[in-house]
Amino acid sequence: MIRERKQTLKLSLLSFDLVISFFAFWSAFFLHFYVIAPDRQLMVLPSAGFIVSWFNQLELFQSSLHLHLMSSYAPLSILFVISQLVVFVAVDQYRTIQSSQSLRELLSIVRSVTIALVLMLAILFFYRGQSYSRLVILYAAMLSVVYLTIGHWLFRWWIFYLRGRGYNVRQVLVVGAGQNAVRFIENLEQYSLFGYRIQGVIGPKQKMAKTLNQYRIGGYSDLHSICESQQIDTVVVAIDGVALSKEVRPIVDYCYREGIDCRIVPDMLDLVTHRARIEDMNGLPVLSLRDIPLNNGYHRFVKRAFDIGFSSMVLILTSPILILLALIVKLSSKGPIFFVQERVGLDRKKFRLIKFRTMTVQQVSESDTIWGSKDDVRVTAIGKFLRKTSLDELPQFINVFIGNMSVVGPRPERPHFVQKFKETYDRYMLRHSVKSGITGWAQILGFRGDTSIEKRIEADIYYIENWSLLFDILIVLRTIPSMIKNPGE
Repeated sequence: MIRERKQTLKLSLLSFDLVISFFAFWSAFFLHFYVIAPDRQLMVLPSAGFIVSWFNQLELFQSSLHLHLMSSYAPLSILFVISQLVVFVAVDQYRTIQSSQSLRELLSIVRSVTIALVLMLAILFFYRGQSYSRLVILYAAMLSVVYLTIGHWLFRWWIFYLRGRGYNVRQVLVVGAGQNAVRFIENLEQYSLFGYRIQGVIGPKQKMAKTLNQYRIGGYSDLHSICESQQIDTVVVAIDGVALSKEVRPIVDYCYREGIDCRIVPDMLDLVTHRARIEDMNGLPVLSLRDIPLNNGYHRFVKRAFDIGFSSMVLILTSPILILLALIVKLSSKGPIFFVQERVGLDRKKFRLIKFRTMTVQQVSESDTIWGSKDDVRVTAIGKFLRKTSLDELPQFINVFIGNMSVVGPRPERPHFVQKFKETYDRYMLRHSVKSGITGWAQILGFRGDTSIEKRIEADIYYIENWSLLFDILIVLRTIPSMIKNPGE
């Protein structure tokens, strides 16, 4: 649980630092050539005779001089940023990202920037092209230390500010009453930057450790009601020396059924499955029962980048079609152009899905609770064509672009049916471990519409547990032939 959040923050801070490094270089550039030594501007030109001195009085020449000077140093700025990137990653600059020790972090930044400076000077030593001012590079390194130190402080302040306002905070419920639970809470409180908030502890009152009394909000039997009322995202089982089959199995089963992330603080290793993974949280082992690739911050970044790029391309290329279809839908029947409906997505959170309207206008309660079918009498004439060609799905790329959905993932369902299916199918809520998608592995295998829910769940879980960017690309490439072969399914 900590590893995933740490990776996301490390990636965010690394991106932030690269921007800072770029800014530091150009600050050093302007400091050197326009403040400290403006007379050295002409030295970058191939010749500087009397003509240059005369033309230097002209505003036009000065503008071209500035452009030439900046363009000549642009490759150096890129090399400066890349050098810092390589070193920051190589020395694991962000391994103590949660630490608030300013002096320790300052020394770490000085070390990394110094190594990057040496690396850059070594590269320039073997470079026989244009000559660059070493003072600019030195100033850039010095400014990097200052900017990065201030930037890291501002980054942490901003994250804590967002956490304080409840942004991207995961609610944690601890199950246990002994030292396992105590150690877990003590460790988790050291990682407040990562956005985990302990909502409480449940366990027998008579066995509850004194330090846990302030956290206790109920017993084991209150698990269901507390998870629903407190909107729990993660349940951590930290029971001391209790057989898994007796106490933990029902808790794990409940979390699976509800789509709640479940972690175990061992000594309970007889529940380990082939998907289990143990992580170290400051010396305390925590067992994750499902190792989902998209819990990894780098993987989420890659998938989000793919989603933004692909959805942008589709929306731009199909914009004439979107405008034409919008006019046709509007003119063909009474009602709005788009059909906007509430669906359940990542972490069981609701969002508003956008499609072209293909049915007659209905009551909200009716559209939310009636299961669609191929011969639905509510479908309009143009709606049949849109459904047959799947063109009604195109506006969902807006959902993808803004981050509600992904290009590939389990298809989102309405809250009414989510509640119904989770009571019938044990693993249904696992589908909400990732963002919902426009297309998915279940659709490629032909499990669409009102086909077997069990088969769709199996296919979706297989996708979730085996995600890769290549898998996403494969599904996208197979979606179009699948639509042509089985239109409207």
